[in-house]
Amino acid sequence: MHLTQNEEVTVAPPPRHMQMVEASRHEAALAVRLYNDPAETRSFEGFVVHMHLAWLYLLHAQLERDGTDYRYWKPARDGRAVRLDKVDGEPKRWELSKCVQERWKDAKDPVRANLTFFIGLRNKVEHRYARQQDALTAAVGGQAQAFLLNYEQELTSQFGAQLSLATRLRFPIFVGSFTTEGEKTLRQLRKQLPAQLRTFIAGFTAGLAPETSNDPRYEFRLRVVQELAPKDPDALAVQFTRLSDLTEEQRELVEQMGRQGAVIVREQRRSVVGQDLLKPGEVVKQVQELLPYLFNMSHFIDAWTHYEVRPFTSSKTPERTDERYCFYDARHNDYGYTKAYVRKIVRECNTLEGFKRVTKRYPKDKETGVQLVSDGAVMAPDS
Repeated sequence: MHLTQNEEVTVAPPPRHMQMVEASRHEAALAVRLYNDPAETRSFEGFVVHMHLAWLYLLHAQLERDGTDYRYWKPARDGRAVRLDKVDGEPKRWELSKCVQERWKDAKDPVRANLTFFIGLRNKVEHRYARQQDALTAAVGGQAQAFLLNYEQELTSQFGAQLSLATRLRFPIFVGSFTTEGEKTLRQLRKQLPAQLRTFIAGFTAGLAPETSNDPRYEFRLRVVQELAPKDPDALAVQFTRLSDLTEEQRELVEQMGRQGAVIVREQRRSVVGQDLLKPGEVVKQVQELLPYLFNMSHFIDAWTHYEVRPFTSSKTPERTDERYCFYDARHNDYGYTKAYVRKIVRECNTLEGFKRVTKRYPKDKETGVQLVSDGAVMAPDS
């Protein structure tokens, strides 16, 4: 094509939905920059807020591309027609929770569960808990990583691999759990969360199906191993290998590494009676880790009495247990408890009212030992 001197080339603007995708990518990049900025006092809050916007713009872009009307409508005043619901003169559009429910119909979908978790968390942390930013990051870092990786997957699968954020976001240089002291500090930070936030996090996860809570799309965890082999000039400094790409033998070794300890032993798994059952002390320990309140052996006894998962010690029929949660071992004359029982206790005891209903007494705060009677209230000294 030949142009004269006075002719100009007109370039059509990108479609509206692609402009929304670009705005979404900008929000995601900003969210990660804030998350990785050690000088930012509200880094975690900024990450949650801007990732919320990134997801909202991305899902709106999909609806716009597909011709779906995602505006809210309401009956007209005459009751015979509908009209647009407007805010400040602009049509009111679907919020993120509505978009998520339309995009992932299955409530057990781990991507939906992860998004729902952060929608709820944003409502709790926005403009609050400024001093607990580091503790929050340590407590829900796995969910935050999944939040971003799920976004990247949705972005590239819907609009093309050329829009990947991989070229914009680099692996950060940090200390964290790469040092013994760094790991100790991070573990201490997790214990500093206010009771309200610990309750929300524990309660939300306990309410999920195991296949959802254990899915890396809900919570993404890594075991980092330093590479000792000579450097490949074509290799990246950080390389990611999915479990699904490993052989069965390699996966077994990785699972062994996932457990705490310096020694890795590969051992064949043999059939063991009661292998997946928990002793009372193990139940107490696991529940204590997930609840914001003190939970001891006395509470454990209160719980199995309340739920009637097993008979009393003097019973002549000790085998009459609720087999969803408990089994009797005739050989040792004791009981073993299922992991489902742990989840049940955590799910139903993660509020003051629930704890009192199950144990028949008010809980004590895990950190201070102070007995609570309502949110923010403590038992009077003479009560």
